Amino acid sequence: MLKPTDATRVHATAAGTGPTRRQLPQWIAHLPPCNAACPAGHNIQGWLGHALAGRWRQAWDLMLDENPFPAVCGRACYHPCESKCNRGELDAAVGIHAVERLVGDMARQEKWSPLRREPTGRRVLIVGAGPAGLSCAYHLARLGHTVEVREATEEPGGMMRWGIPAYRLPRDVVGDEIARIAAMGVTIACGQKVEDVLAEKEKGAFDAVFLAVGAQASNRLNIPAADGRRLIDGVTLLAEAERGQAPRLGRVVGVIGGGNTAMDVARVAKRLGAEEAVLIFRYDRPHMEALPAEAAEAFAEGVKIRWLSVASRFGASGVTVEAVEMGPDGSVKPTGRFETLPADSVVMAVGQHSELDFLRNVPGVAIEPNDVVAVDD
Repeated sequence: MLKPTDATRVHATAAGTGPTRRQLPQWIAHLPPCNAACPAGHNIQGWLGHALAGRWRQAWDLMLDENPFPAVCGRACYHPCESKCNRGELDAAVGIHAVERLVGDMARQEKWSPLRREPTGRRVLIVGAGPAGLSCAYHLARLGHTVEVREATEEPGGMMRWGIPAYRLPRDVVGDEIARIAAMGVTIACGQKVEDVLAEKEKGAFDAVFLAVGAQASNRLNIPAADGRRLIDGVTLLAEAERGQAPRLGRVVGVIGGGNTAMDVARVAKRLGAEEAVLIFRYDRPHMEALPAEAAEAFAEGVKIRWLSVASRFGASGVTVEAVEMGPDGSVKPTGRFETLPADSVVMAVGQHSELDFLRNVPGVAIEPNDVVAVDD
């Protein structure tokens, strides 16, 4: 007769064995990594499946559930989806960005139109014809609502038109995608700046107002300049370049900043005739604010950068910069070491903010110090 040993007794009573259930499997739904990384919340795996099967129209329809600008985003988006694609652990990430561009261009070529529901009789006013305002107009029109958009500038598109340079985002692409939204019955009135929101709402008998004024105002730095005409902001430069009214920048252009806008400004400056474009950035390379791909393209075009430098003055002899040191916490401290760099003009690309003065007299609306509207839960 066999007798149980100590080892078999331990095994029979170990957690996870025997007649007693100690664990219960659970199904937990997670988004695919590409979907989870997409700022627009695209059902990427869904429309990639349609594209793989050659169902291009279905792929486009699924894209438009979240985003009405696939041809634009297929060019201008920095595609964080691909950096999270787990196919990259095997060989290379799926070319999501290229497929989106392809499907978006097929829709432009075939002139596909989105479906919309029956009219609801509801009216909505949208202030601003940039990406947010036009996206809102599209989704509301699909639901059957009547939408009117007021835009302060002479053309719709916002930063798609006035911010992203044409060499990165061709204007015919922007125009085609906006035209599709207008064809859904959306009225876009340009050159009409809204000064009194409540008056516009009452005058047009709108049921709601959506504010999409964007961040069109450039942040400023307190830099003394001997010739203020040569010290301009990046957003203004990009917009004037788009209008064909860019100022003469001279042979050497200094650009203060290290973000994506600064990279665009530097590359545009070279296209406008500058022989040199030099970025003046307060942090080091590991703390660069621009996306690596954006910076790599700028540097490949000859854009230079001065790391750990802060501009302190701009005069006839150039821009004076002070070397700084970075602390472990990311803060910078001055060193007292100054140098004057030759520069015929200086462009500030240090961020933007919203102009919300037109809301300050609206009852119940509060503007926080950082130029955003205070909201409740």
